[in-house]
Amino acid sequence: MSKQRLTRLTARLSAASLALAALLALAPSDALAAAVAVRTDVGTPVLLARRTSTIVLKIGLQGLALTGAEQRPPVNLSIVLDKSGSMAGDKLDKAKTAALHLLDRLRPDDLVSVVAYDSGVRVLVPTTRVADRHRLSSAILGLDASGSTALFAGVSKGIGEVRRYLRGNQVNRVILLSDGQANVGPASPNALGRLGAACAKEGIAITTIGLGLGYNEDLMAQLALRSDGNHAYAAHAAELSGIFASELGDLTSVVAQSALVRVDFAPGVRPIRALNREVTMTGGAITYTQNQVYGGQEKFVLVEVEIDGGLPGHQGTLATVTTSYLDLLSGRSESDRRLVTVRFTDSVTEADAAVNTDVMIAQAEAIANDRSRLALELRDRGALQDAQIMLDNNAAYLEEAATRYRSERLNKQAKDNKLDATSLTDEAWNSRRKVMRKRQHELDIQQSY
Repeated sequence: MSKQRLTRLTARLSAASLALAALLALAPSDALAAAVAVRTDVGTPVLLARRTSTIVLKIGLQGLALTGAEQRPPVNLSIVLDKSGSMAGDKLDKAKTAALHLLDRLRPDDLVSVVAYDSGVRVLVPTTRVADRHRLSSAILGLDASGSTALFAGVSKGIGEVRRYLRGNQVNRVILLSDGQANVGPASPNALGRLGAACAKEGIAITTIGLGLGYNEDLMAQLALRSDGNHAYAAHAAELSGIFASELGDLTSVVAQSALVRVDFAPGVRPIRALNREVTMTGGAITYTQNQVYGGQEKFVLVEVEIDGGLPGHQGTLATVTTSYLDLLSGRSESDRRLVTVRFTDSVTEADAAVNTDVMIAQAEAIANDRSRLALELRDRGALQDAQIMLDNNAAYLEEAATRYRSERLNKQAKDNKLDATSLTDEAWNSRRKVMRKRQHELDIQQSY
């Protein structure tokens, strides 16, 4: 080969190497730009060898934090307001103000409908652009209170309005406000829960806001939980503006939706239960869905598994986690696949030093939350003493975990449980029960407010 040809070939190889290096340099930047970061953590990633262990796997989805309103996906929202007789006066006035403030912060091209219900249901404004603000605000300001509470029909009509312009590349949400019992139409938590589950499959989340002491918190919490929506309790009407503002923050931070997570466990690994979300468990695999993924927020699932011990120094596969979702920022379907591993050792000191305290704190929270739910059920059945014992024991469990993992968060929850235990026979029990349901929902879905 001539010296000239060799020089040209060397130059071409150098150019190719530089191009490859440039592509490789871009890869981390592309990965960071993904709408969803999938994180998998094990509470005890280093296990004692040659023995069966029960461990917890945390699977978290965190959305990319948005830097400006211009980046966010469009919104398709229905505001469903209770205008029954019990809403008369300050309640309805404050609800109107909160709804109007929410409209002020949406973009002109966002879609909004307004539905009001009492004994019946009226679509005050069918789905329209926020640019049509005069029509929207006039309808809201014109509301007056009368009649009973056809909650099921009201929220169903709001869902129908969202469905009219249902798109995969936008955030589809219903905000339901009520201050009373659902006394017209279906009125059970199960019926509303089924409605919420059906909405989740369509990519519609329902946020429920209970006002005062007259609403059914079980019904409202189930509707929100099964649709992957938020649930809030406003003891006083003055709190509504803050709640609507917080809800708007969540609504405008959604970056992905229709997330499907599948966890395939390795041979020798047996899933036991999921702690804070409904999952489908089939043999050695679980699947679950997350309706919406929020920018800057992590929503996670905890799964307890049993694993056979390996040899010292051996690194074994725990599971393969596969995630797919619709990226609302790009409009594309994306996926992520990763292995989760653990390592085995003969050293107790090494195993203890590797404990992931964040995961263990989350596990303690979830276990205590389940016990809080059981205590509430005992109180409802009239077993007050049993409920008090369970809550006191739960507080002690949280205090012990707080000391072990140095967690102020667990200490606060221990104090909450102690207060719950002393409120079971209190005349303020109705209010305390609503606080408990709200707290239980927050911990289940890691609600931001």
